[in-house]
Amino acid sequence: MMVSAIDDSYLKKRYALLEAKRISDFLKEEPPETVIKIAKFFNWKIRRLSIQEGGKFTLHFADFLRNASIFHEKEWKLVNRQIVKGEVTLTQSEAVRLLEEEVKRHIEKRLQTTDFKLPETIAARVDHLKQLLMLRKGELKTEEMPKTIVVDAFPPCVKALYTAITGGHHLSHMGRLTLTTFLINIGMDAEDVINLYRSLSDFNERLTRYQVEHIAGARGSRTKYRPPKCDTLRTHGICINPDETCERIRHPLKYYQRKLRTTQKPSS
Repeated sequence: MMVSAIDDSYLKKRYALLEAKRISDFLKEEPPETVIKIAKFFNWKIRRLSIQEGGKFTLHFADFLRNASIFHEKEWKLVNRQIVKGEVTLTQSEAVRLLEEEVKRHIEKRLQTTDFKLPETIAARVDHLKQLLMLRKGELKTEEMPKTIVVDAFPPCVKALYTAITGGHHLSHMGRLTLTTFLINIGMDAEDVINLYRSLSDFNERLTRYQVEHIAGARGSRTKYRPPKCDTLRTHGICINPDETCERIRHPLKYYQRKLRTTQKPSS
């Protein structure tokens, strides 16, 4: 109720994510029957296989796709799953992971309700929490962005990707590649780049760390990767809201360098 009353989209997403992960942790320890009971609350077409069949779950492919479509790992692609008569085979941990997404959306939807009046004592607490939230969001923004980075100099495409990721929105594979390579090349530390992805519901620290460090040249071939050229970004639909500067450059790093000349640089 208090989160709804504060009516801040960032807080709502963070709260829903926290609650969904908490419930997910509980469900991992519950018997299969409880997992199925919760799943059927969301009208999932789910059933448990017999012990002779492996004791796993099967889920209708439509329910699977609705919740797995935002995941980027190859094991969540439908083409890589075992499907029999329209049902996808899952382990309990996989079923719980999909339920986490369902729960998160459910909570976010419930938090949209703001048409109620609070008692004065609770309203005062809400006002206090709003002030704390504004302060904390400012601190988080300062912590997440290294002082050597000038966000105002980002090209429109990268700025849109950065805004999306800091808001907890998912990016396509090309979007993640573009943002990560750009930030690494303008001086952001690999650890800070990894932290940007922590708010995502499908965050996998081991995988994210490997990919970011590989791009930064700290793993594998030790080659530091550069962002895709503007032509490539246009092909993949990443180029959005181009401005006058975009018309004169062919690479997002060139845009950044040019913009820095007209943007106040932070002190070193």
